[in-house]
Amino acid sequence: MPAPADITPDTAVLSLADAQSRYGVARGYLAACTMGLPSRDTVDALTQDAQDWAAGRANPGHYGAVVDDVRSTYAALVNVRPAQVAIGSQVSVMANLLAASVPDGAEVLCVDGDFSSMVFPFLAQAHRGVTVRHASLDTLADHIGPRTWLVAFSLVQSATGALADTDSIVAAARAHGARTFCDTTQATGWLPVNASLFDATACHAYKWLCSPRGVAFLTVSDDFLPRLRPSQVGWYAGGNPWASCYGPEMNLAADARRFDVSPAWPAWVGARPALELFSRLDIAAVRDHAVGLGDALCDGLGIPRQGQAIVTWPDAAENDVSRLAHAGITASARAGRARAAFHLWNDATDVADALNALA
Repeated sequence: MPAPADITPDTAVLSLADAQSRYGVARGYLAACTMGLPSRDTVDALTQDAQDWAAGRANPGHYGAVVDDVRSTYAALVNVRPAQVAIGSQVSVMANLLAASVPDGAEVLCVDGDFSSMVFPFLAQAHRGVTVRHASLDTLADHIGPRTWLVAFSLVQSATGALADTDSIVAAARAHGARTFCDTTQATGWLPVNASLFDATACHAYKWLCSPRGVAFLTVSDDFLPRLRPSQVGWYAGGNPWASCYGPEMNLAADARRFDVSPAWPAWVGARPALELFSRLDIAAVRDHAVGLGDALCDGLGIPRQGQAIVTWPDAAENDVSRLAHAGITASARAGRARAAFHLWNDATDVADALNALA
């Protein structure tokens, strides 16, 4: 019997009910924004891989094929070509590559309060005269100017769940000749994402794409690729990785694979069924499901509907998060706010249980 990773994937469209049936009981888990949950298929793939490794059956060539499959599946999910996708381990790794490519003395515009992986890499370029300005998410487009070389922002804000106005940001960037770099980690998996709208995007798949931690993606537009420096190259960035194991010559891939970081193989084995599942879903239906539950929670709390999969409200002392935890409900606290996130495995019972815990 072949290992799960070798089974040809089904391409039929999955209903939400079908997708939900692939997860174990996750009652009260409202924390996809912190860490997603694995489907049974991902657990089976990881288990089989560990057994194969222990038995001496693990093969680097097989892992390479798995990475290629995951890259192609992700590309289709976010509307780009596989040649435009680089693979890595974390968003911060991708952002540091972008930061190293910012010209000396140039300006980068970030969101005030954005996740640090989208801010720190650019602040670390101060020694080259790179200037970092910050603006609120709702006024980001208004702050893009003629000196702005790059606008770096998260599509969905980690601390609040707020969505960026991508149309306005992209239009303003184009008007001023600035480039756009969008982190879609808190979006891809529940919100339809079109990475082709931006010059570059980054996504860590361990949240809403329910993959093991250590599976991340960078997408780069064709005309932006020559402007980026392959500053953290290794053997996997070669045109043929297996011919790039030794020096002295360096022959990098001609496409986005020149930015690849050598993959942590077992994580990609788990990501393969995870990405295949999401590629078969109507992501707009996932959005409607998650937002519907989020708005129902807002109604019960007596706060304005947020239209988001991540619902947040003030909770500086973390009293509400503690009450939820006492009731067996997993939520999170960020930046003085309580966060509850709704994904595939959640339903109306989760909303009712949270409201009872907070009553």
